[in-house]
Amino acid sequence: MFFVQWHSNGVPDAFKQLGSSELGLSFKEAASRLKRFGPNEISLGKKVSVLKIFLSQFKGFLIMVLLFAGAISFIVSFFPGHEDSLINAILIFAIVVANGVFGFFQEFKAEESLAALKKMEPSKAIVLRNGQKHVVNAALLVPGDVIFLEAGEKVPADARLFQERNLHIDESLLTGESVPVSKHLVILKEETALAERINMVFKNSVVSSGTGLAVVTETGLATEVGKIAEKLNVAQPKSTPFQIELNRLGKKIGLIVLAIVAFVALNQFLFLDTSGTLFSRLLVVFLTAVSLAVAAIPEGLPAVVTWSLGLGTRRMAKKNALVRKLAAVEGLGEIDVICTDKTATLTENRMTVTTLFCNGKTVSVTGTGYDLAGVFSSNGSAIKTPEIELLLQAGVLCNNAGISFDEENRLSFVGDPTEIALLVSARKAGLDENRLNQLFPRIDEIPFSSESKRMATVHKTDDEAIVFMKGAPEIVLQHCTKLFSNGKEIALDEKARKEILEKNSEFAGNALRVLGFAYKKIKNNPPQKGLEDSLVFLGLQAMIDPPRKEVRQSIEECRQAGIRVVMVTGDNAVTAKAIAMQLGLGATALEGGQIENFSEQQLCKAVEETDIFARVSPQAKLRILKALQANNHVVAMTGDGVNDAPALHSADIGVAMGQRGTDVAREASDMILLDDNFSTIKEAVKEGRTIFGNIRKFVNYLLTCNFAEVMVVFFISFAGLAALAPTQILWINLLTDGPPALALGIDPSSDGIMRQKPKKKTEGVISKRVLCMIAGVGAVKTAILIGLFYAGMRYGGLAIAQTMLFTGFVLFEMAMIVVVRNQEKLGRFKNKWLFSAVALSLALQATLLFTPLGALFGVVPMVQPIYWAILLSSTLLFFLAATATTKFIAKIVPAG
Repeated sequence: MFFVQWHSNGVPDAFKQLGSSELGLSFKEAASRLKRFGPNEISLGKKVSVLKIFLSQFKGFLIMVLLFAGAISFIVSFFPGHEDSLINAILIFAIVVANGVFGFFQEFKAEESLAALKKMEPSKAIVLRNGQKHVVNAALLVPGDVIFLEAGEKVPADARLFQERNLHIDESLLTGESVPVSKHLVILKEETALAERINMVFKNSVVSSGTGLAVVTETGLATEVGKIAEKLNVAQPKSTPFQIELNRLGKKIGLIVLAIVAFVALNQFLFLDTSGTLFSRLLVVFLTAVSLAVAAIPEGLPAVVTWSLGLGTRRMAKKNALVRKLAAVEGLGEIDVICTDKTATLTENRMTVTTLFCNGKTVSVTGTGYDLAGVFSSNGSAIKTPEIELLLQAGVLCNNAGISFDEENRLSFVGDPTEIALLVSARKAGLDENRLNQLFPRIDEIPFSSESKRMATVHKTDDEAIVFMKGAPEIVLQHCTKLFSNGKEIALDEKARKEILEKNSEFAGNALRVLGFAYKKIKNNPPQKGLEDSLVFLGLQAMIDPPRKEVRQSIEECRQAGIRVVMVTGDNAVTAKAIAMQLGLGATALEGGQIENFSEQQLCKAVEETDIFARVSPQAKLRILKALQANNHVVAMTGDGVNDAPALHSADIGVAMGQRGTDVAREASDMILLDDNFSTIKEAVKEGRTIFGNIRKFVNYLLTCNFAEVMVVFFISFAGLAALAPTQILWINLLTDGPPALALGIDPSSDGIMRQKPKKKTEGVISKRVLCMIAGVGAVKTAILIGLFYAGMRYGGLAIAQTMLFTGFVLFEMAMIVVVRNQEKLGRFKNKWLFSAVALSLALQATLLFTPLGALFGVVPMVQPIYWAILLSSTLLFFLAATATTKFIAKIVPAG
């Protein structure tokens, strides 16, 4: 980059060296610099190589044993009389590689999905381009760009300050210092330490309070945090709860299976084909035992789970729900309370000023959305008065939003929707914000905060200065002693105060958001204290943010799904109730002031009876969350501000806003709504439930298959017979753990999924019911397969029995897919991938049965019709018996 000590240079020198100015860069120059300096991004870390992912599929203990077995077979094939061991070795290696390919595919897709999700996380910056405000992707920032800094936002690049107002930055990411740093426009010595460079801001630090303007000095890896990132190793991703649970289950199954395998090995060694040499007998026993162990232990399940979660979260992202943490998917299925903001989440977030109140008159304003055309009227007649003009002027100057044209000459609105609405209402009266800001340049500002509920700005005029304030009407009135009426400043008496507050309540009762405005003239060089005292009240501007049309239906669907929706808003109770009535929410409300006086016990009771929490501070929001959780609720909490971060972090599922949310809120969240829409939360819950159900389905399917495989070989070994050849066991494992299991992971939602109760927090993937299903259906499957084997022995001998059992396993497991899906009443052809996967598995099995390749697996032709009659009738019997068993278990065993 530039290798300049920016903190020791003056602002003019910084602009000169950067080839920029306080008006920023042009779009053309920014594009040129982007090619030179590259995107403003920090690498996610060294990408895991494709080869490394592939090789990792062969590091499991049992896989290593199987490879060892293949190597032994290969070596033995060189001894006289054991040439056929070469075929076994080739088949073992081929099947192990095929299994590895499936595992690689699963893990690679999961890695790709997660990487794509990380790239999708929104990161925006407000810059000056062509002298006007624009919102751009932070990755497109270049040195020389002028950026705006506001409370709650993450600093998008390293930059030199040239304007600031009460600016404090949290730089703990870089310095470890928890107290925000107060920033000032000074020139520092070159040797000043990073933590003391108070005239600089650094990428990924957070604006705690105040505002500022800065010129970008470094981007990407040249930033201070970028330099650190280059030195750090990429942290390994944590296992999801699903993976931890399945790994624990795999170990338990492993111990049981190893005991059974040891028994089978001993039994085969003592009673099976004692005519061969000791070496050949030991080899067969060894291969069978190892093959059985590999087939029985679901070592591939964690990879399948990750793959399924990755695909599911990609589907969520397409529906505007960006899940930042895979583990959050499990929580989505448990949610039974959603605490949601009102503005932009339940409503459209396109504020439109519809009514003014000033000089004792109510004035209607036409026009909707951000249409700049409109008419002001009172009692049906057009009206234009000095009081209206000064009220609108206050709305423009006490404002940080902007209206401009983008690169393609389209009208662009930048800033808070409430502030944009004020600019639009002024434009309707012919007041241009750019001209007003030139006539009355801002020289000071007291930023808005959720605690103060107001904002004030100071502007220079020819021979004096003027203060404008906007905020909650009751707060603004507290700072006023006079009223602007009929062109004069008169005393603000109690009668006038009462009329203003009554009008405020009337507007709020009609679901309007109301702001009060005031002003006063002062001398130049205003004092630091008293700026907000003894103001002159100008009037009210009331605006509406209508409910989103789709939200009412979504709230009803949540109710049917056993999920309670609670509104938590900073607006007053009257406005909140009006919106709640339109959305079908309850009408019981509490305000933040009341909550502050509640004990923990009282609040725990109140949260069960209250539908609306109004005028809620961030601290009260956190208390509401804790009270719900104390009542054993699983809570999703929405938020957008920097002060919402504690509640978002503490919620079971923290949901941040993607469009209007601060970077701090987004980073504290588990999920981001890319469209800020409540209905997206409902869709995410539905998708989360679907993903969890799919994981449970293929766990049920795989473990039932594995359980039956082990039990069949175990019981048949009592008779001194080999139920299956080692290569046959491996082939079955390939077909069942392969395409069908993967395809089950992308099943669509069942029709009744949003009419089910949320799953309990203590309910894992392997619930008591699922465990009973695995044991019950596995036992039925084992019994019928053993019967199939002995029927084959009776009608055709051992080779036919093994071939029938071998094929029976494949057919039974395809039937098992239908049984598992029938539990959720899913249509046969709703999942085209599953249909294709089953067809592929059957085609592969048919290849062995009807081609010479079958001889490699010990398969013999089943030429007699009786063989097929027994095989197909056994498959039908299993399907009917498994269906009856699952229905019986579903009746007697609770779902949790």
